[in-house]
Amino acid sequence: MRTWFPILITFLFGGLVVGAMISINRILGPKRPGQIKSEAFECGNPPSGSAWGRFSVRFYLTAILFLVFDVEVVFFYPWAVELRSLGMFGLAEVLVFVAILVVGLLYAWERGALDWD
Repeated sequence: MRTWFPILITFLFGGLVVGAMISINRILGPKRPGQIKSEAFECGNPPSGSAWGRFSVRFYLTAILFLVFDVEVVFFYPWAVELRSLGMFGLAEVLVFVAILVVGLLYAWERGALDWD
């Protein structure tokens, strides 16, 4: 119980701060709804077309590829921190990892996943 008590206090304090911020915003925030304020915001431009428009599958594929390669970069940080202690074995492991990533990138590139045409 002693180990979890500081974590419990942190969660309670965080919840208290969030609750206070929401309450203060509802009490002191402006309350002037209007036609323009209830419209969807699209970078300052007036909305064009239906909100239910279809996006190309390429958009989603590019987003997924970005997430995959972005998450993979996280695995480089522990390797970089422990580089000296890992030695040549660590270098060989990260080269295999990078080779797998490059093969995946080349495959996606050849399949046209990165083309916007």
